Amino acid sequence: MFYTIGEMAQRLNVAPSTLRYYDKEGLLPFVERSSGGIRMFKDEDMEWLRMLGCLKKAGMPLKEIRSFMELSRQGDATINRRLELIEKQRQSVLEQQRQLKETLLMLDYKRWYYQTAQAAGTCAVHETMPLDQVPEQFRPLMAEWEAEK
Repeated sequence: MFYTIGEMAQRLNVAPSTLRYYDKEGLLPFVERSSGGIRMFKDEDMEWLRMLGCLKKAGMPLKEIRSFMELSRQGDATINRRLELIEKQRQSVLEQQRQLKETLLMLDYKRWYYQTAQAAGTCAVHETMPLDQVPEQFRPLMAEWEAEK
């Protein structure tokens, strides 16, 4: 069964322009075209497109995605190289995840800080607040800041 670009985009929950962009960037060499030049997607293309979307969301540069797709089309002889690319991107995502966790902790701290200040009517409330009244997850942050002084 063949799908139009709109139908495939709907199945993937992406905009048709996303698929057009991927095609323009040379990431969809496997997609057949009708005699009129219309892209004709098959069910088998779904896995490729999902992988492409995953790599894009993971922050892999288009050049590397293109390389990965080319290696995939070359078959089993490129398994090791593809695994290296996946491992490299996985490490990158783990680092992003670590950074986001730190960012979220800071945002949570500031939310608590301002909620507490709002309830007291002043930010000065924190200057005399005993450490045991500070939520436990924020204490390491405060200790780190104190050590930097």
